[in-house]
Amino acid sequence: MDADMRQGRLDVPDGSGEFDVVVLGAGSGGYACALRAAQLGLSVALVEKDKVGGTCLHVGCIPTKALLHAAEVADSARGSEQFGVRATLESIDMAGVNAYKDGVVSRLHQGLTGLVSSRGITVVQGTGRLTGPRTVEVDGASYSGRSVVLASGSFSRTLPGVEADGTRVLTSEQALGLTEVPRSVVVLGGGVIGVEFASVWRSFGAEVTVLEALPHLVPSEDEQSSKALERAFRKRGIRFHLGTRVESVEATDAGVLVTVEGGATHEADLLLVAVGRGPVTDGLGYAEQGVTLERGFVVTDERCRTSVEGVYAVGDIVPGLQLAHRGFAQGVLVAEQIAGLDPRPVEESTIPRVTYSEPEVASVGLTEAQARERHGDEVETLTYDLAGNGKSQILRTQGFVKLVRRTDGPVLGVHLVGSRVGELIGEAQLIVGWDAHPEDVAPFLHAHPTQDEALGEAHLALAGKPLHAHS
Repeated sequence: MDADMRQGRLDVPDGSGEFDVVVLGAGSGGYACALRAAQLGLSVALVEKDKVGGTCLHVGCIPTKALLHAAEVADSARGSEQFGVRATLESIDMAGVNAYKDGVVSRLHQGLTGLVSSRGITVVQGTGRLTGPRTVEVDGASYSGRSVVLASGSFSRTLPGVEADGTRVLTSEQALGLTEVPRSVVVLGGGVIGVEFASVWRSFGAEVTVLEALPHLVPSEDEQSSKALERAFRKRGIRFHLGTRVESVEATDAGVLVTVEGGATHEADLLLVAVGRGPVTDGLGYAEQGVTLERGFVVTDERCRTSVEGVYAVGDIVPGLQLAHRGFAQGVLVAEQIAGLDPRPVEESTIPRVTYSEPEVASVGLTEAQARERHGDEVETLTYDLAGNGKSQILRTQGFVKLVRRTDGPVLGVHLVGSRVGELIGEAQLIVGWDAHPEDVAPFLHAHPTQDEALGEAHLALAGKPLHAHS
């Protein structure tokens, strides 16, 4: 194979071509796979119908976290007197907020496209469809590879009878384009997306009501974390109703009227539908080429191999946590396998999770309930309150670090609640991923004053030598 082919720069007059790897989708999993494959000397075609970076960069992780930071700034201005600073919050300028948000996205997109170009990756603009075991067709042109990687991403789900119109009933993508702060919002769904938008809009001054069908907000988290978030939301004036299912949504002259089981109603300017994301696999030729699907998701083994030899799948279309960093890691894994390396599979049980609301909720590993289901009574927990942490006092945040361990064994789960605790999840992942015992972590030094000290203090206490904790 010549040098131009190796760098993905094959000049094909009709727009078709043969490559080592053809990647269908340029979101977190797809572009990571393309970058790593090119780095390993493989020729790569990266097919994308929209923009390189996918949902996460353009209408997901990055823009929502930019909104959340703007919300944090608004809260800081509103509560500045508690720090001895006299400031006032005049208003939320959504044009300015959107310019800030879009600027962050634009700069990251420019950097990513430049990186992809510098690696010699052939970017194919258009909607791709799998037309053979190793072939992707885009607008009549055919691109074949020794391996094909499916990374077509996800879409915002809605409910039967609750269709997003982009005006009164919104998906999360549509909500990112609002040019005014709504006076009132009903959020349908109390998972990660729902509570993050609820947090933003409340900080911007809206009246917010969250409707969640399950017994808790962020129901996949440890129950203690969910309850802490619920207390914080009550304190912030965010209303929520748990165990509540929506029966109907009706557009009115003023906005929307939401009726729930039992006949109760909720009126608001807008309804955000945040009930999860579905896999983008329909109509892309996957099933026709023999790729096994279940409920629309692509079935793979632990190495992301599908039922068709040479075809892999990564990211949100693979059952499991729909997180950008999971897709990213899977993309790297697949690229290295195709290149003949022997990488370790992605360990699903140690994928870190962060909800960037105020307060943040972060976790890795097993919840207490999951640990007890597996190990019965051979489980112990410890909760260290952030009230004993100097940096948390400086930040005026409340929350905790909760450790779940197997009795006389390793730490099985770490759960954190509080402002900025998502920044601690890296060390927590190492602790859980390396099966560390509290006694292993207790000698570690944690810079003072940081919230990271709270993680250290919790492990000291669980190791039987608490310092800044009541024994």
